[in-house]
Amino acid sequence: MSGLDIRVQIETLRSVDSATFTGSYQAIGTPLTHPARIIKLVNNSNVLVTISDDGVTDKEILPSNSFVLLDFSSDRETGNQFSMAANTQIWVKGAAGGANSGLIYLSVYYAG
Repeated sequence: MSGLDIRVQIETLRSVDSATFTGSYQAIGTPLTHPARIIKLVNNSNVLVTISDDGVTDKEILPSNSFVLLDFSSDRETGNQFSMAANTQIWVKGAAGGANSGLIYLSVYYAG
């Protein structure tokens, strides 16, 4: 397959409501179906969110009303693909509280 045969595909949007936060990690939807080339996390809530790929260890933070774009495809070497593995589950946690509002979204782009 040549580079011209590769097309961008998008997995179904995943989300979690910050009003359901308990202070512990919660999965954002289902694990990745495909190796992800680009991941976008959008925190459209009013709380700071911590991100993990194992549901235990804090890996990244996402302030309220912000986003992070992880582009694994931008610096790929010829013949090698740099991606987040299929079946990876993304987790988020935030402080529990009745005043929490807004959703956290996960968008996943892959080569198909």
